[in-house]
Amino acid sequence: MADIVNLRQARKQKARDDKAQTASRNRALHGRTKAEKERDRLIADKSERFVAGHHREKPAQPDDR
Repeated sequence: MADIVNLRQARKQKARDDKAQTASRNRALHGRTKAEKERDRLIADKSERFVAGHHREKPAQPDDR
């Protein structure tokens, strides 16, 4: 004999499972802690300052008079 299944409960359980799966996928894509965001911002700032510090200044152009 087959198990008796309440279709209303099965439908609600499927909806909860789908919602949990979507939430898990979104956490993986968008979820970052404040510390992770701050760390990435500091690394980007440090690399930008490093590159800016190694730029050469353009030589002065003589005035054409």
